[in-house]
Amino acid sequence: MKVTIKKIFCYALGVPVILTVVFGAWLFIYAKTPIDPEKSVTVLVDLPTGTSFVKTTKILSDAGLVKNRLFFYVLVGVKRATRTIRAGEYEFSTSLSPSELVDKLIRGDIKNYRVIIYEDSSLKQIAARLKEYKLIDEKTFFELSEDRVFLSLLGVQGPSIEGYLFPDTYLFNRSMSTRQIMRSMVDRFWEKISPEMINQAAAKGLDPHQFVTFASLVGKESWKTEEKPLIAAVFYNRMSRGIPLQCDPTTVYDLKDFEGKILRSHYRRESPYNTYIIKGLPPGPIASPGLDSFQAILNPAKVDYLFFVAQNDGTHFFSSKLSDHIAATKRIRKEAAVSADAADADSEDVVGIEVTGSVGKNATGLDVTGTPEQSVPNSNKENKPLR
Repeated sequence: MKVTIKKIFCYALGVPVILTVVFGAWLFIYAKTPIDPEKSVTVLVDLPTGTSFVKTTKILSDAGLVKNRLFFYVLVGVKRATRTIRAGEYEFSTSLSPSELVDKLIRGDIKNYRVIIYEDSSLKQIAARLKEYKLIDEKTFFELSEDRVFLSLLGVQGPSIEGYLFPDTYLFNRSMSTRQIMRSMVDRFWEKISPEMINQAAAKGLDPHQFVTFASLVGKESWKTEEKPLIAAVFYNRMSRGIPLQCDPTTVYDLKDFEGKILRSHYRRESPYNTYIIKGLPPGPIASPGLDSFQAILNPAKVDYLFFVAQNDGTHFFSSKLSDHIAATKRIRKEAAVSADAADADSEDVVGIEVTGSVGKNATGLDVTGTPEQSVPNSNKENKPLR
């Protein structure tokens, strides 16, 4: 058979074209076919910073997300994604096609964690929450929380970041550093606490740090928005008369890993935060207050109350007179004892402490010296959900 040069040329030209078309068809089918057509499984993949394209492909292959490395290399090349893949933690479904997987890498669609920081959480509680999601290095977190250079950059005046990590819902990812996460939470604080609010607080004689501190006390006493202006009013009234605030949560704030009920001995603890011992506000916040606690400080109720006591339904009873406060406390304890089938609740005095006849250094009129240690009922507050 005589083969002409023309036929040879046609074969030489046609075969590559045919192969290219066939390869292109296979690539198209590969790119559009789900990674696993049989079932959908979620796979987490971590791509460290500086991971090369070849290493990225191996990681994806080992995770069962790349079935054909050659086609995947070509697909990534076609999409020009070899230099645009962002490091981080990704969440892929095996129902995705290779093309969709590559698009997700190009977008840098790394996995975000929805983290709720509840109102009135302490610094320790916030750290535990973030650590639960593996978002922070705990040691770095606490070092930064007292780093004066870092705090100054964030506009925090006090010795600690306590109170300035605003309670809210956040989207964090594991490629963020501990510093970035803390900064974003303080940035949220300054977004919510406006310069106008700071000026309003100044008009009431409170500098920004005192404003946060005051709000944290109100928040720890009650999670009910409608009660907070009343509690703020009680504290204002006490401060104006030189009466200790006697905010129970301050008595145990600086105790390491404290859990359980507040005991009578806690009232006598020597601590700069113990508002049964000191007058006025403690040196810093004891938690991260919510916006309604700040609003309560700026808009306290116009009442002459000096006392409040937690009732069994989670609300508080407020009073202006010591006698009314003592009577309410006895009534509440009696109701609690009856509901718990406790015997002879009437024989007990107010929280088991000797009652004196005047409002002196102890604003509740209670003598807290020389009495046996005993559990003091708490309000059993729960974390307030975000509204």
